[in-house]
Amino acid sequence: MANAEHSGRPADAFGATAVGAAGARLRAARAGLWLIAAVLAVRQVAVVLRTPSGERLTDLETWVGPEGVLHVNGSLYDSTRFTGTPFGGLVLKPLTKSAEQALGWGWTFGTLLLVVALGLVAARALPQPVSRRTSLLAAPVAVSLLMLSLPVRNSFWLGQTSIIPVLLVLLGCFAVRGQRGSGALIGVAAALQPPLLLFAPLLWFTGRRRAAAATGVTFAGATLLAWAAMPHDSYTYWVHHMAGAGLGGRADDLANQSLHGALLRLGVDGPPEIALFLVLAAAVAVLGVRRAVRYARDGQLLLAVAVTGCTAIVVTPTAWQHQLLWVLLAVVGRVGRKASDRYVWPVAVVLVMTLPAKMLLPNMTLLYPLRDNTVLLAALAAATFVPFLSRTSPYYRSPVPTQYAAPVPARFKHVPLVPFLRRVLTRPNLLLELLLIRVTYAAYQKVRLAATGGSNSAGRARAEAHGQQILDLERFLHLDIEYALNHAVVKVDFLRNFFDFYYTSFHFAVPLTVLGVLYWRRPVDYRWARSALGFATLLALVGFWLYPLAPPRLMPGLGIIDTVHGVQDFSKPDYGTLTALTNQYAAMPSLHFGWSLWCGLVIAIVAPKAWMKCLGLLHPFFTLTAIVVTGNHWILDAVGGAAVVAAGFGLTYLLQGPRARPTEEAAVSSEPEPVKDRTPS
Repeated sequence: MANAEHSGRPADAFGATAVGAAGARLRAARAGLWLIAAVLAVRQVAVVLRTPSGERLTDLETWVGPEGVLHVNGSLYDSTRFTGTPFGGLVLKPLTKSAEQALGWGWTFGTLLLVVALGLVAARALPQPVSRRTSLLAAPVAVSLLMLSLPVRNSFWLGQTSIIPVLLVLLGCFAVRGQRGSGALIGVAAALQPPLLLFAPLLWFTGRRRAAAATGVTFAGATLLAWAAMPHDSYTYWVHHMAGAGLGGRADDLANQSLHGALLRLGVDGPPEIALFLVLAAAVAVLGVRRAVRYARDGQLLLAVAVTGCTAIVVTPTAWQHQLLWVLLAVVGRVGRKASDRYVWPVAVVLVMTLPAKMLLPNMTLLYPLRDNTVLLAALAAATFVPFLSRTSPYYRSPVPTQYAAPVPARFKHVPLVPFLRRVLTRPNLLLELLLIRVTYAAYQKVRLAATGGSNSAGRARAEAHGQQILDLERFLHLDIEYALNHAVVKVDFLRNFFDFYYTSFHFAVPLTVLGVLYWRRPVDYRWARSALGFATLLALVGFWLYPLAPPRLMPGLGIIDTVHGVQDFSKPDYGTLTALTNQYAAMPSLHFGWSLWCGLVIAIVAPKAWMKCLGLLHPFFTLTAIVVTGNHWILDAVGGAAVVAAGFGLTYLLQGPRARPTEEAAVSSEPEPVKDRTPS
C-alpha cells in the first residue's frame, strides 16, 4: 500500500479520468455550438431564398438587374445607386456575372462561405496564450455571432460585398506571413473601401513598414488601374463626389452610422458641418490609431485591428449598415477590473450589433440622438475612450473576484439545480442591468403584441370565446362580480377617477421603485427578487400566447363600462386585437395584478417594520380592485397572475436555492465570535 500511495499511479489515473471527462464535456459543448451555428446559417440562407426575387438581394440588382452595371455601357454611377469605388466596379464585374446566372443561390452560398472564413480567422487571431476551452469554442461562437449580426444579415439580404474587405484585412494581418503579401491584401481592401487606408499607419508604427508601404503601393496601383480603365467613373468618384461622399442614399439617413451622418441628423449642415466634421474626424483618427498601435504592441493585434476599423467607421463620410462589422470584432477587448464588470462591454457590443436600436432604448424624443446613432457611438467608444485592459495588467487574467453570500441549506437534496447561480453580495453592474432589463422588456412587448390568436378577426373570435368560458366558470364558482363592481364605481366620480389613475399610473412605477430600492439597499435580495419577477413575466407570455382572452370591457353584450378607454365600438371587426402599443387580448394571466403581488410580497419579506409590510400588501389589494372595477380584467385573471408569480418564486428557489441572508447579516456572521472569558468570578 505504501508503494501504491507514493507511486502516484492511482492519483494519475484519477486525474486522467477527470481530464478525460472535462475534455468530453468540451467536445460536446463545441459540437453543440457548431450545431447552433449551422442552424443559424441554414435559417439565414432559407430566409433569403424563400423571399420573392424582387424583394431580396436588392443591392446586387445594381450589378445584374436590367439597369445594373453589367448592362449599362455608360458610367457606373449613372446606371444605379452604385456606391463602390471604380476599382470595385472593375474587379467585381466577373463575380457578378456568375451571380447573374444563379441569382440567389450562388451569391448567398458564397456569402455564407465568406462569413465562415471570417469567423475562423478571427477565432485563430485571439491573443495568446488562450485556454484550451477558449481555443475549442472560439470558432463556433465567432461564426454564430457573425450570423446574428445586423451587418451580416444585411449582406445576405441585400447582396452586399462588404464582408470581402474585412476578410482581406484579417487575412493580411493574421494569415499571410510575408509583409509584402500582407500589405497587398490590405491595399486591395482599401481600394474597395478607402477608409481602410488607416491600417497603413497602424502597420507603420508597429514596425511592419514593408507591409505599410505595400498597402500604399497596392492601393495606389489599383486606383490608377481603375482610373486608366474608367477615367470618367474615377473622376466622378474621387473628384466630383470627393471619395464617394454623397453617393447612394441621403447622408443624414439613419443607415449612415458615421460622424458626418450624425452631425447632419443633429441639424448641423453647410460649411460649418463640413469644418466640424473634418476637425472631429482628424481628432478621432489620431486617437484611434494611437490606441490601436498601443494594443498591437501589447500583443492584442485583433483588438488593434478592430479599433482601427471602428475609427474608419467614424471618420468616413458614409458608413452604411453592411459596413459596420468592425464594431463586432471589438468584443475581444477586456474591460473592467472586477469580475462582475467583465461582461458589460461584450454584452453591450453583441446587443448593439444584433438588435435594432428601438429594442435598446425607449421610444422617447429625449433619447432620439442616442437611439439614432447607437452603432456609431459604439464605434466611437471603441476607437477613443473604452479602457481596454493591457495584457500586463494584473486584472487582465485575474479580475477582482466576486463576493458571494454564504449558502443557505435547502429543504430538498438537489436544490439549487444550478449551483453556480449563487447569491452575490455586491451590486450588479448598473449599465449591464439596465441594458438587459430594457432588452428583455422590449422582447416581452414584441411577443405580447404578436400573441393575437391569428388574424384580427380570428383573434377576436377566439378571445371572445375564451372570455365566455371564463364568465361561465366564474358564474359556476359564484365569482362573477365584475358587472356589479363596475357599475357601482361608475356612479361615484371620485372612486372612478381614483381607480382609473391607480390602474394607469402604478403598474410600472411601483415595481421600478421596488427594484431601485433593492438595488441600492439590498443587492442580494435584488437579484433574488429580479429573477422571480423575470420568471413570472416569461410564464405570463406563454399564457398570452396560448390563451388570448377578451377582458370584460371587450365582451359585446356584457354591459361593462370601460372607465379608462371610453366607449367601445364593437362594430369594428379588428377592435381590441391590436393597438399601436399593446395587445388588448393579453389578459390571462393579469400582469397588472401579478406585478403588484410581486411588489407586495417582496416588501412584506424584506421590509424591516410591520407598518411597511402592511403598506406593501395594500398595493396588490388596490390593484385587484382597480383592474376589476375598470373592466380590464376578470377575477380569474388575477388568480392566473398570482399563479405565475408563485411559479416565479418557485423557479427561483429551485434554480438558485433559498433566499440568502441580507448583506449586513452575512457580513456580521462572517466575523469570528469573541472568545468568552471562562474564568470564574
